[in-house]
Amino acid sequence: MRYQDDGPVGYYFEEVEVERTLVTRGRTVTEADIVQFAALTGDYNPMHTDAEYMKSHPMKQRVAHGMLTLSYSIGQLYQLGFMERTVLAFRGLEMKFSLPVVIGDTIHARLTVKEKKEMKRLGGGIVTAELKIVNQDGKTVQSGTLELLMASKPAESTG
Repeated sequence: MRYQDDGPVGYYFEEVEVERTLVTRGRTVTEADIVQFAALTGDYNPMHTDAEYMKSHPMKQRVAHGMLTLSYSIGQLYQLGFMERTVLAFRGLEMKFSLPVVIGDTIHARLTVKEKKEMKRLGGGIVTAELKIVNQDGKTVQSGTLELLMASKPAESTG
């Protein structure tokens, strides 16, 4: 991460490299995470919150909300610093949920830049990336495409 006089700064659109892959550290999903996410969102589906119900379910145990897993991956990516003050907007997200995440699973995110498109009128450009969320066994639990609007590098000041 780089720093300016007033704090850290991530990559500008011009500095993003196609085919570059960023990998986050892991994060273990806990029962408290699932309970708090259910409370925050109001999603009390018994698949997430009722251990007795899940004993007779094909998955046999409570599973994390798919959106909880996805939210963690976005937070993990942000912690890498490449988006610090240079992401202008999240423009799109398309994800496939392939495998359940259960209490005790450790997930990390892999982001690979696939395409860049300059958008001067928006102040930067669109970065399209493949996002994979992977568990401790190396299995992809979610995958898809993320679009970010990244700021252009500021013009050098003269003076």
